[in-house]
Amino acid sequence: MNFIRKIVKSHSQEDQQLFIELKKVLNFSPKNINKYKKAFTHRSVQMLDKKGIPINYERLEFLGDSILGSVIASYLYKKVPTGSEGYLTQMRSKIVSRKHLNELGKDLNLIRFVKSNIDQSNVGDNIHGNIFEALIGAIYLDRGYNFCQKFIHEHVIVPYVDIEKLEGKITSYKGLIIEWCQKKKKKYKFDTYEDSGNESIKHFSVKLSINGEQVAKGRATSKKKAEEQASKRVYYAFQSEISLG
Repeated sequence: MNFIRKIVKSHSQEDQQLFIELKKVLNFSPKNINKYKKAFTHRSVQMLDKKGIPINYERLEFLGDSILGSVIASYLYKKVPTGSEGYLTQMRSKIVSRKHLNELGKDLNLIRFVKSNIDQSNVGDNIHGNIFEALIGAIYLDRGYNFCQKFIHEHVIVPYVDIEKLEGKITSYKGLIIEWCQKKKKKYKFDTYEDSGNESIKHFSVKLSINGEQVAKGRATSKKKAEEQASKRVYYAFQSEISLG
């Protein structure tokens, strides 16, 4: 009996500490702490509820992603009344990009709340953005849409959303180079191949040619990253032409 009391007390203290820390992050008091505990539970913990449904942040991440996109879309619609559908979509993509979400998660140091059976150094950078979205999902289930909107406004829009800067931000160098080549009627080719050498981690290299002439190379742990790297080098080599183009 004493053992059971100690467990209950231990969990109660843990929940109380999470409540205190979350209140500082959210700027409001959580009602149901279990929603947030789920948002910070990695699938590697392999927890199940009474119905046998996995307890982890993945479903909350899906929910939070949709709500974040909705709030940002609403903000942009009102903020830029002259923006076309394509323009608004592009701006939203820049704001909710994986890289940006990872930065937001890191800024709030959300990783400190995560329960995982995998070493932190092995989970990858995207976990920061994943749990940021899961947190938004938890806020929605706990306090509703208006609290989500307030949280996103305070932690995303006010400190990070600058329309003028975003207009000049490049989200894909490969897409930019392809668009430029098509516009200028230039032929382009990405010659991608595996190039691991003696390394244990698989690498890929890419040769980017324009009008039959090789203009840049890239090498990374995925084809996409290698192509993006080569495209970035082409962009900086032809920046004046591309900017004028």
